[in-house]
Amino acid sequence: MKVNKYIISALVCPFVLGSCADWDDWKYDVEKPQTIAQYEYLNDYAPLKENLDRGAHPGFKVSAALGVDEFNQQGPLFRLAAHNFDEIVAGNAMKMSSCVNDQGAMDFSKVSSFINAAEDAGVTVYGHTLAWHAQQPYKYLNGLIADKPIPVVPGGDNKFIRYTTDKAGSNAWDNQANCKLATPLEKGGAYTLSMKVKASQDCELAFWPIWNASPNKNQWGGSNDVQYLASYKVSTEWTTLTWKFNASFSHDLLQFCFGKLGGSIDFDDVKLIKDGTETNLVANGDFAKDDISAWGNNWQGPSFAIKQGSGTSASGNFCIKYTTAKDGANLWDHQASYTLPKALEKGAKYVLKMKLKASSAAEFAFWPIWDASPNKNQWGGSNDVQYCEAQNLTTDWKTYTWEFTAAFTHDKLQFCFGKMKSGESVYMDDITLVKEGTEDNLVANGDFAQNATAGWGNNWQGPDFKCEKYGNGIPLTPKEKSDTLTWAMNKWISGMMQATEGKVKSWDLINEAVAGEGNVNGFYPLQTANENSKEDFFWQDYFTPEMYGPIVEKAARDAYAAVEGTDPADLKLFVNDYNLESDWDNNQKVKSLVYWIGVWEKKGQELGYNTKIDGIGSQMHISYYENPQTLESKKKGIQNMLKIMAETGKLVRISELDMGYVDADGNDVSTAQLEKLPIDERVAKEKAMAEYYKWIIEQYFAIVPTSQQYGICQWCLTDSPTDSSWRKGLPVGLWNLNYQRKPAYGGFADGLSGAK
Repeated sequence: MKVNKYIISALVCPFVLGSCADWDDWKYDVEKPQTIAQYEYLNDYAPLKENLDRGAHPGFKVSAALGVDEFNQQGPLFRLAAHNFDEIVAGNAMKMSSCVNDQGAMDFSKVSSFINAAEDAGVTVYGHTLAWHAQQPYKYLNGLIADKPIPVVPGGDNKFIRYTTDKAGSNAWDNQANCKLATPLEKGGAYTLSMKVKASQDCELAFWPIWNASPNKNQWGGSNDVQYLASYKVSTEWTTLTWKFNASFSHDLLQFCFGKLGGSIDFDDVKLIKDGTETNLVANGDFAKDDISAWGNNWQGPSFAIKQGSGTSASGNFCIKYTTAKDGANLWDHQASYTLPKALEKGAKYVLKMKLKASSAAEFAFWPIWDASPNKNQWGGSNDVQYCEAQNLTTDWKTYTWEFTAAFTHDKLQFCFGKMKSGESVYMDDITLVKEGTEDNLVANGDFAQNATAGWGNNWQGPDFKCEKYGNGIPLTPKEKSDTLTWAMNKWISGMMQATEGKVKSWDLINEAVAGEGNVNGFYPLQTANENSKEDFFWQDYFTPEMYGPIVEKAARDAYAAVEGTDPADLKLFVNDYNLESDWDNNQKVKSLVYWIGVWEKKGQELGYNTKIDGIGSQMHISYYENPQTLESKKKGIQNMLKIMAETGKLVRISELDMGYVDADGNDVSTAQLEKLPIDERVAKEKAMAEYYKWIIEQYFAIVPTSQQYGICQWCLTDSPTDSSWRKGLPVGLWNLNYQRKPAYGGFADGLSGAK
């Protein structure tokens, strides 16, 4: 076989993280097999940026996305950027989570090195990205808006009872507190005792209710007259303890044993409730009155007295918490239920309100049921259940409302969160169900203040449920959260602008803000937290959708102007998003993005911010389609997108261009599959992709006015490796993994040059 030598422009295998790649370039001699002859024409192309007609497109930038670590080493990647591109983009290094840790500390050292290396290479840097929901330090940000601690006020007005022992005993019964009941318990009756407890040191506390008036009682109130219930660990912090029990005797004395404690133990908010009632059987259980006549001790004589301290020391709300035991697939797989004391009236109007949050974002549905229906199927099906609208929960407490007309005489409230994973939890509190025209809450203990779950249940999937204390603080108001996060946004952007020293003049201000479904004035809404966004942080949920753009835009312009030596007029701010070329919804995504830009600019003008978005960026992670009808539809989608973007009068940027290949059956074709084809067939497919690249660039130049042409950024320079997280194993690059230019390179270059 005849072989010869030729020079190729080489590119190393990329490291891909998210949708970002690293690459490298050098020149070296390799032996060219005869079978590669069809690619030899690619050696005649100049570096990419040298193919651009600068006279026709004076402001256009040929860009590439890069991995910062390798670039900062100023090796082959550094030289590749200098030879082929005007501008480079850091795939991940300039995102917030790369620069701000979970404690809020900022480190821009890698960014500074990147900017300096770019200067040495003679290329500019495009900033990506200032505001996004993904790759945020969500632990730090969520911590900023957590509940405020309740101030401790020494000498506050909260009262409690304190028992003090002279020394620790050897047995649990050596030191006791007791409380006489005005009315004995009913033998066999179901009761719940709850109380707040803390001690001067960790200890054990037991609850042993006694039938003190028993004619058979022995001198110790022994097993014939005492009921031995669970012991709990008590710490130095207020903790709520709960005992649920059926009275074995006609108990008339509550007995608490802490015999091994040498110190003090405090009790507060003592509640004893018979199931099905609301009356506290412990008089003055909160010790608000200076009356402890019902309280006593045992022969060991621990002293006891009313004490007064912080009004918040025993604070905290209670909610009901459901925790899943397995992964769910359907919304109905995990359920919470509440049996109503009184059935709803068919045809009557009701309003259900409740506070909700989840351990991770989740879908939550309310389906009231007529459980006593004679026609009910085993699942409480459509003949007996009313399907009200599902809502999306976040990790933050929010109030949700359902207004409905009862379709049946519902006697059970059913709540569904079946798509949650094993071990995840949903929290409910402050539940009110009110009939229109009335004021009565039909949900007993809807605030769970009694630390009890009477009436509540689950389904066959068995999510565990219990009351849980929360809120040892004061929740921030929506305005306080917005103000706090505005401060955090300003701090982050100011740090980035100082680190880049005003050398980065163009930025993705907001990335991927618009949802792909929903309706707000005929357009898609902004994205919000959902069940799939466990580690995301949606700034717009706290700023409000209308204020998201103005707040971030003002932060960016103020921070840039504060850098010494900058001209504020140089700063260009873009909004970047994906699927803007969407042919399946008549380009609704880009129309929606333009709508929200208008909302932000109008709102900013009203506030005196003078909000201005300079440009729009389109992520185009596309494919060439063998099916001609599909390809034609995709082309129309791209043309329509460019027209809509151009009509705004703003700068237009293709921000993340790469291309795969889809066969006639709609299947992605991998690089490995292409390489197995006969060379003529393989080259034909690759040249089809090259023509598509050329066509895209031609359309850009034809549709976008010269004054609005910012440029095109190639996202994947090499084909994606099989172990990549981005378009794994697909032929998405301008170079292949053997470091050779592909026909796609030629198509891109021809598009830049305007070659026919």
